[in-house]
Amino acid sequence: MTHIAVLGSTNMDLVAYVEKAPQRGETVTGREFRTIPGGKGANQAIAAARAGATVSMIGAVGNDPYGTQLRSTLEHSGVDTDHLRTVEGPSGTAHIVVDDEGGNAIVVIPAANGTVDHLAPGDEGLIASADALLLQLEIPLKAVVAGAEAARAHGVRTILTPAPAQPLPPELLAVTDLLLPNEYEATTLTGLSDPIAAARALLDQVPAVVVTLGAAGSLYVARDGADPLAVPAPPVTAVDSTGAGDTFAGTLAVALSEERPIREALHWAAAAAALSVQRPGASASMPYRSEIEKQHNA
Repeated sequence: MTHIAVLGSTNMDLVAYVEKAPQRGETVTGREFRTIPGGKGANQAIAAARAGATVSMIGAVGNDPYGTQLRSTLEHSGVDTDHLRTVEGPSGTAHIVVDDEGGNAIVVIPAANGTVDHLAPGDEGLIASADALLLQLEIPLKAVVAGAEAARAHGVRTILTPAPAQPLPPELLAVTDLLLPNEYEATTLTGLSDPIAAARALLDQVPAVVVTLGAAGSLYVARDGADPLAVPAPPVTAVDSTGAGDTFAGTLAVALSEERPIREALHWAAAAAALSVQRPGASASMPYRSEIEKQHNA
């Protein structure tokens, strides 16, 4: 079975559902509030596990009730948490507003995630045993670089989601195999608003790029000289887009590790993301392999 390692964040998502998100200085009345386990790292781990991989999580939670719940949720989803540290203090939280069009705005407070600034004993060995390492930017960059360098040293594919968007150090890009930004992140990294132009510009730093485009699908470019590959997303009505990008990333990692051709892998990941946006929440919305296959074959 495919083995995916994830080095990243684990947060409790505190989600408010509103008709329209408030503007600065405005107060609005929401219709519902939910507490949902999340964090980009944990989300990608759960997505990959539900897509059929053996998954191991490297990160940290606090010694608070949220930490206990986060660990339990990962384990219940089939994610190995032997390398998920428990540290003094609060777990990370994400404060999310979701509007009636399925859009969202998010404030992340790292807390325990901020302590993950290095690889702990055994983490490199775990990475070395994986088929792919999933990375994001909700933990300190020092640890992200260390994880990517360990993966490169052992011939493990690295897939980096550059979120939250920020400048990326050359030493991280040098050991990234696949960069997976959304349209906003691609523009932030390059200053280019056209997704194809941004993706091609990023090829100066990494060998392959997938730009996710929400309802418009995804775009793949690589240094192999082939034409850009655009893959549409299934047409669905979005309820909540929170976690859709993480669903795509985790599922894509599984598909690529199973050596599916890139076009099929992107279609498979798009099918998973399309299913996730039709359900509320992040980790709670992520589909299982049987559901992905049914959507993919529809």
